[in-house]
Amino acid sequence: MHSAVTSPAPDWLVVPDDANDLVPAVWPASVARTSEGELSIGGIAAGALVREYGTPLQVLDEGEVRRRAAATRSAFDAAAEEHGTTARVYYAGKALLNTTIVRWVMDEGLNVDVCTGGELEVALAAGADAGRLGFHGNNKSTAELERAVEVGVGTIIIDSALEIERLAAIVSRTGTMQRVMLRVNSGVHAETHDFLATAHEDQKFGTPLDAAAALVARIREIEGLAFAGLHCHIGSQIFGVAGFRESAGRVLDLHEQLLAGGDVPQLNLGGGFGIAYTRADTPEAIETLAQGIVAAVAEGCAARGIRIPALSFEPGRAIVGNAGVTLYEVGTIKDVALENGSRRYMSVDGGMSDNARPALYGAQFSARLASREGAGEPVLVRVVGKHCESGDIVVDHEYLPDDVVPGDLLAVPATGAYCAPLSSNYNHVPRPPIVAVHDGASRVIVRGETIADLLGRDAGIER
Repeated sequence: MHSAVTSPAPDWLVVPDDANDLVPAVWPASVARTSEGELSIGGIAAGALVREYGTPLQVLDEGEVRRRAAATRSAFDAAAEEHGTTARVYYAGKALLNTTIVRWVMDEGLNVDVCTGGELEVALAAGADAGRLGFHGNNKSTAELERAVEVGVGTIIIDSALEIERLAAIVSRTGTMQRVMLRVNSGVHAETHDFLATAHEDQKFGTPLDAAAALVARIREIEGLAFAGLHCHIGSQIFGVAGFRESAGRVLDLHEQLLAGGDVPQLNLGGGFGIAYTRADTPEAIETLAQGIVAAVAEGCAARGIRIPALSFEPGRAIVGNAGVTLYEVGTIKDVALENGSRRYMSVDGGMSDNARPALYGAQFSARLASREGAGEPVLVRVVGKHCESGDIVVDHEYLPDDVVPGDLLAVPATGAYCAPLSSNYNHVPRPPIVAVHDGASRVIVRGETIADLLGRDAGIER
């Protein structure tokens, strides 16, 4: 055991007995160390991946994505069947979207949720059945709505009164019938960062519960719109059932009221199921969440004497988050003396351009030496990027072996969600490729950028 010392480390970060250990909840199930101590993902050593594709490198474990997609669908199917209803699971494409992922999750029985015209086109380019798509967004343009109706998107989730009128004009002109849901705010604040909580009143999504009945009445007046039910999403990175239970109860009050004017066949309770980013995170198993949420809806319906509707859910991070690992090369290393100890700053060749979440949300991540096992004692490290910002932090607090040197490879797990989609070219740094690994084979599923690609967008360069 390590003796207690004054340290700038947060209370939740425990000094590990072995700074090479791999916390199973944080990594893909395929991650292991080779007999030489090198990290391997999907049966391929980190060094081999880097030699072929370079760094930074975003690696996505296909087997992990498929396993989590199938487990989520099975969990909600089983919970719904137990309570006499059905469940649909939509993969929330905003977490990470490309044509390959669309095909993987649809192969495993999931539908796909998109929230812009660009995401819609990615899903369609993947060959997705448009009827298995849901279309979100607080500011869908008329052109986006026209495209969604044209291709036959299964459900459009209406976010405002203005959107109802935009859709009314489109279906009237085209003579089509479009299935819609109405997004509402339950007023429940999820146990998460303020920017990730999406059901409280003072924010851009949806409509308050007390204003929803009038909007549903208007939807029902329009010949070409089929009202399918209510949608409510309370936030992201949520570990427990309590927030979903409270939100479902409030939405069911409205659901019951709306039954007086016609059928309300479906209730969508969103997603936001949390994952482990560090050893301190303890998310619920998806089976536990599914049983708890569906049971809460069933109990609420029984108490009101109404039939339980068909249910739908929209996990994204829970499907792809822990399937992703980003590999970096260590550059400069420096020790900084502090009043309560010291911290080692370890710079890598990426940063906030490929993972903006620490800068945006103060998100915590983990890291491990990937090119070998370290022989040194654990030392407190802050992994930082190469960008010209003091907030360019990749991993805020971590213990790594004290013999890490420039040229070593670091692996940062749980980067499958919201890293590539939020990536940028800040400081003219090209975005890295995304490489899928599975059973010892690898392939590029999103090409990386080059400096030439960035210069190619500059209209001031003569060609």
